[in-house]
Amino acid sequence: MASDPRPFEGVRILDFTQVLAGPFASYQLALLGAHVVKVERREGEDMRRTPLSREWADRGQAPSYQAVNGNKRSLTLDLQRPEAQAIIRRLVPGVDVVMENFRPGVMDRLGLGAAALQALNPRLIVCSVSGFGQTGPFRTEAGYDGRIQATSGIMAMTGHPGGEPTRAGFAVCDTLSGMTAAFAVASALFQRTHTGRGQVIDVSMLESTIAFLAPQVADWTVAGHKQVPWGNQAISRRATANLFKAGRDGHLLLACNTEKQYQCLMRGLGREDALADPRFADWFLRTENAAALRAVIEEALAGAEPEEWEQRLNAAGAPCARVRRVDEAVEHEQVRARANGVMQSVDTPWGPLSFATTGFRLAHGDARLERMAPGLGADTEAVLAEAGFDRDEIARLRAEAVI
Repeated sequence: MASDPRPFEGVRILDFTQVLAGPFASYQLALLGAHVVKVERREGEDMRRTPLSREWADRGQAPSYQAVNGNKRSLTLDLQRPEAQAIIRRLVPGVDVVMENFRPGVMDRLGLGAAALQALNPRLIVCSVSGFGQTGPFRTEAGYDGRIQATSGIMAMTGHPGGEPTRAGFAVCDTLSGMTAAFAVASALFQRTHTGRGQVIDVSMLESTIAFLAPQVADWTVAGHKQVPWGNQAISRRATANLFKAGRDGHLLLACNTEKQYQCLMRGLGREDALADPRFADWFLRTENAAALRAVIEEALAGAEPEEWEQRLNAAGAPCARVRRVDEAVEHEQVRARANGVMQSVDTPWGPLSFATTGFRLAHGDARLERMAPGLGADTEAVLAEAGFDRDEIARLRAEAVI
């Protein structure tokens, strides 16, 4: 029910993060009830004006910015000014979490490092997200998604055999680092319930990525196997877990990894004869004769379009899917059928817009997108007034370009 409290109701977050990894983290918490105040420089963060859509960039509401800043409020400050730093110190005693993704050392130089802030609020949780972490020889270097994909091993194992290393088609390291940071903050908040102590969280994009590569890391550390690109083949390396041509010019991704699924696939394709073919008697032989098996499968798949095969083969017990674009995925009947699901709409001055939220549902107190990403500085005066600044103080700070 809409009235049920969400997990982080009452949690107050002062969010200095920008671009994607950090804002994605605080967005997840905001969807689940946290009160997030986004602290931006007076001209706004770069993501407000990403160039994919001039219309939205000119409004300071680029789609990628909106995607990870819903439910937040915007406070603009020139953090280089001592007066702005004093505002932060005045706000900190009333918040639970500070999140930032500046390069290591920046917050300390501003007089707003973890030690200084926790001196004002011992229960404060400070979460820092950076490319390489707060220590080590790379600590001060910039961490961009592409750089982390290249450094972590993702690019070296992505792509086709014999081809160039390939980036994932989205900012995978940014988003998984953001999810790591959100989980870390949630963990620290829970820990505080029985210790009463604040926490300092150090989230490294590189280490977050390596953590998500746990099976591939173990392939090396345990068995000495080096990862290489396998194209669209599954990590199981099964010959029937790959991308296949289907119909006139379509494709079908098969995910048949077990013996039962293999048998269901052949029966679903009408190729029961292949079940008796000695070249395909077991998985070792199927791997040796993968090209011949592919020819059998694609000959059968040529007889219908991917949409039809998707229905027929899944019904037969052979997991598969036609390849969809993002616009098709968000309109998938399964996605649309989920009440209050991952896609939620919010009213904006330009009409209702739809955004992705969390990847899970709660029986009560579920994630809720209540308002779109804030306009630049839209809540500056309200946030300061709530912190005890009077009208004259706020007017002076604005006249002096502090806010």
